[in-house]
Amino acid sequence: MEEQDLERYRHELRVHCYRMLGSFDEAEDLVQETFLRAWRARDAFEGRSSVRTWLYRIATNACLDARRPRRILPFDLEPPSPSIPDRGPRPDLPWLQPFPDALLDPPAPAANEPDAVTIGRETIELAFLAAIQHLPPRQRAVLILRDVLDWPAAETADLLGLSVAAVNSALQRARPALRANLPARRSEWSGTASEEERKLVDRYIDAFERSDADAVAALMYTDVRITMPPFAFWLSGRADAHAVYLDSFDPTSPRHPGHQRMVPFAANRQPAVASYLRRPGEAEYRAFGIGVLRIEAGLIAELTVFGEPELFEAFGLPPVL
Repeated sequence: MEEQDLERYRHELRVHCYRMLGSFDEAEDLVQETFLRAWRARDAFEGRSSVRTWLYRIATNACLDARRPRRILPFDLEPPSPSIPDRGPRPDLPWLQPFPDALLDPPAPAANEPDAVTIGRETIELAFLAAIQHLPPRQRAVLILRDVLDWPAAETADLLGLSVAAVNSALQRARPALRANLPARRSEWSGTASEEERKLVDRYIDAFERSDADAVAALMYTDVRITMPPFAFWLSGRADAHAVYLDSFDPTSPRHPGHQRMVPFAANRQPAVASYLRRPGEAEYRAFGIGVLRIEAGLIAELTVFGEPELFEAFGLPPVL
């Protein structure tokens, strides 16, 4: 076995570890751990299963062995706030992270191989990732292997060291728990953002860059949910969001951070924007946050803004505009 035999699966193992852990950073670390374990055990690989199956076994168990806390979003912690409270961010909490679309697809040379994996939107969107984080780790692994990767029950049982009956039981418990934590109004996803969604994102960017709170709020559902990790609060409803935007867009307000510019891109197979902030007195727009939008029937149903400028480099985004 050569190193390239392992490397060709890096892209899909990274996604698998991300689904298991809800963290882009930790997924990268666990793929490296997977390759290290595989290389050390390469002489023991007897070819009774495919290299892919063998690597998924190692990656899944590496994620379970890591014993990471479940990744969260603000609505997992507290009720919605009617405004932005006077408290700082909580970088100490294990926040869910986004995943760049640029790393969801296999590299061009591997794309035409018969075993290349297509990453569907319905199993990588933030709502799905947030929902499966509510499952215990082993149930999460069973659901991903059975329902996402379409592994047979016997193969899943062998990988996890369980009986087939235990796998089926875990899946029966996991499915309703997953449904209970998914948004009540969830569209049938297509593989990529539609033209209508792209136009809505353009209108959102235009309204935000013009500091037009009325126009931004008009693009949202009345029950829109807005979260801004690493801040623990969240907003529920267009009325509260409108009030917050009115305040933050006002240059005379103490909550006015400065002027923002946005660049559209994609994360988790969803429309996303990279936000750059020019603070008062500064000349440059610097990396500020990554906003991922859940759009349903022509309106924004959910906006998750990740205030992690350090992710910009990993997402291929420039640090300054």
